Amino acid sequence: MNVLPSHDDTPLATHVTQPGTQPVSLPTRRVVLSGTGAGAMALLLAACGGGAPSGTQDGQGSGDGSDGGGDGSQLVGPGQVLAGADDVPVGGALAVTVDGEQLLVTQPEEGTFAAFSAICTHQGCTVAPGDGELVCPCHASRYDLATGAVLGGPAPSPLPEVPVTVDGGEVTST
Repeated sequence: MNVLPSHDDTPLATHVTQPGTQPVSLPTRRVVLSGTGAGAMALLLAACGGGAPSGTQDGQGSGDGSDGGGDGSQLVGPGQVLAGADDVPVGGALAVTVDGEQLLVTQPEEGTFAAFSAICTHQGCTVAPGDGELVCPCHASRYDLATGAVLGGPAPSPLPEVPVTVDGGEVTST
């Protein structure tokens, strides 16, 4: 096999031949590197997502709000026990699942409770309790413990709130 040397725009090998075969032209180094770079960029862009979160180009969802940004009272029915009041840390949150819905029960101040959907309004990742706030690990959206309001990041709207009351040491949906 005969292989010729390459520099910059010259082919890696002008021809590769073996006795009794036809010569084959190979791509230049620039073509190979350009193709590799373009492929890597396409993978990076696909992984980052971007675009509208709910199937529309303008970012305006067409659903009922159950995937974020809507009325959280639809997430679970009234009278559902979400957590024991003693289980929710003061200045923090407790992640729970009720009727298949992922929720965050918060206690921003001693004796004050709230509950929110744990689904980020940006792209649907699961929000987790953070240090004095609720945090989406996917793109760093941050939400207020007391109101579910967006504190920072790409989230377009607050977390849907589930109305709650505390009775007999239990945080219950209303």
